[in-house]
Amino acid sequence: MQLNKIPTTIVTGFLGSGKTTLLSNILKQANGKRIAVIVNEFGELDIDADLLRSCPLDCEEESRTEAPASNNGIYELANGCICCTVEEAFLPVMLQLVERRDSIDHILIETSGLALPKPLVQAFNWPEIKAHCTVDAVITVIDGPAVAAGRFAHDAEKVQAQRLADASLDHDPSLQELLDDQLSAADLVVVSKNDLLTGPEREQVAQVIAHRVPAEVKTTYIRFGEAPLDALIGMEAAAEARIDSVHNHHDHHHAHGEHHEHAHDHFDSFVITLGEVDSDKIQAALKNLVSDFNIYRVKGFAALPGKPMRQVLQAVGKRLDAYFDRLWHSDETRATRLVFIGKGIEAPVIQTALESALADAR
Repeated sequence: MQLNKIPTTIVTGFLGSGKTTLLSNILKQANGKRIAVIVNEFGELDIDADLLRSCPLDCEEESRTEAPASNNGIYELANGCICCTVEEAFLPVMLQLVERRDSIDHILIETSGLALPKPLVQAFNWPEIKAHCTVDAVITVIDGPAVAAGRFAHDAEKVQAQRLADASLDHDPSLQELLDDQLSAADLVVVSKNDLLTGPEREQVAQVIAHRVPAEVKTTYIRFGEAPLDALIGMEAAAEARIDSVHNHHDHHHAHGEHHEHAHDHFDSFVITLGEVDSDKIQAALKNLVSDFNIYRVKGFAALPGKPMRQVLQAVGKRLDAYFDRLWHSDETRATRLVFIGKGIEAPVIQTALESALADAR
């Protein structure tokens, strides 16, 4: 690492791959290291930032409250993924961090699940940032079971139906290209949910990665976001020095001032808010919705009658995770808020279907 430059780790990966869990694990291992975090999630509701806030951090209390305009050192950027708002939001935030560089040991950036890492890494060549920061590594997190099944974030049965209808629709090209682009920038590939992979499935994942990244880029397989800190930071890759030589599917969209297009143009995202709901009924309703509609991911919180704790709900493909993360605060409204991300889905249709399913389940 170049002297006096703040090392920055960029964590990218598709929706539901486990980026936030990995970041939480890094923060738990901080051991006094002063880490500034920039988190951003595609969608109107910043679920990931809220989850990170409620995560117990082992770093000293002083280092959690030093940085201005933040909540526990977590910087939230509005208006979409970092790569799309980099000029309006990313630079000012980075300049704030640069001003406080004497009190920051490391910067962590979690991109939106639909972000392209290359434009973000390129921003580290801007003079204002380059003089004081370097990209220690780009870590690309991929969902092991999803990639093994050849569906990335898709429902496997829907992909099979598309395959039968038209061989050219073997998978959604936008998702395929996005995975390629996120892997093309990687200095380290992290395969999550390793405990759910069989030996042959692990080999399938390894083959997918091998076709997309150079042999020198290492791959690690983890579960529950658990990986030793030394394996994740301190790589000194200086990724900004080589990023212009990385070619991906979306380069032509940004060249010569031509039409500017983003990967998330292909996606729909909205928030649905409900009151208190029955846990079993909302989970059953969400499973049915994901099966019946082209929904890639559902993520949010549920308020349960008589329960003092907030329940986190996350659905990706056929998996639905539910767990309690913290007590409801006395000054917040007990409400169920869910982010839906998919393709060709509309909020009124999904809300009607959800409310109907909840009513029918009574």
